[in-house]
Amino acid sequence: MSAVYARRRTRYTFAATAAVLATATTLLTGTPAQAAPPAPVSASTARTYLGELTVKAEGSSDGYSRDKFPHWSTQSGACNTREVVLKRDGTNVEQDSSCAATSGTWKSAYDGATWTAASDLDIDHVVPLSEAWKSGANSWTTAQREGFANDLTRPQLIAVTDNVNQAKGDKDPAKWLPPTTSYHCYYARMWVDVKHHYKLTVNSEEKSALSSILNGC
Repeated sequence: MSAVYARRRTRYTFAATAAVLATATTLLTGTPAQAAPPAPVSASTARTYLGELTVKAEGSSDGYSRDKFPHWSTQSGACNTREVVLKRDGTNVEQDSSCAATSGTWKSAYDGATWTAASDLDIDHVVPLSEAWKSGANSWTTAQREGFANDLTRPQLIAVTDNVNQAKGDKDPAKWLPPTTSYHCYYARMWVDVKHHYKLTVNSEEKSALSSILNGC
């Protein structure tokens, strides 16, 4: 057995066990079982917000580049946005003099996996940068896009398992939802909260998927 395969198998055996525990806690309490971004609006408010969003066919990705959404920006001292989120979303996180997370424990809300190495985590933009571009951010200034890409005041950034984030890519909720089904309501609330604040559009399939989730919350 290769070392890489053994590591992957160990990671996902651990992840499966953690997922069961995280799901049970979420079902009992109605809230995520780990540190999290700022809480989104309630399901009822999200339903109202969703009704206020402009429905429009998704725009073109022409001209899009992640470089047009500068990140990760310096937040304080040597700490950039990624390190701030890792500290916020983890437990017992220790950082070195450059603010890099050297130890800690993180539970990924998307799949319930638990990690002890920051390298196993991505910081997900709940509303992906490319999705934002195609929903109206193409007309923003660079400063506005930088604010969106580093927004710590809304439920837009979250530390999650790297492979899961990569599987999500730039998909909207009509095409991708977190593997942990009990998190779908919370995720939809996050998505709508962010889109409403930034006055981004939704396409009809996206709105239908979000409406279905929120109606079941």
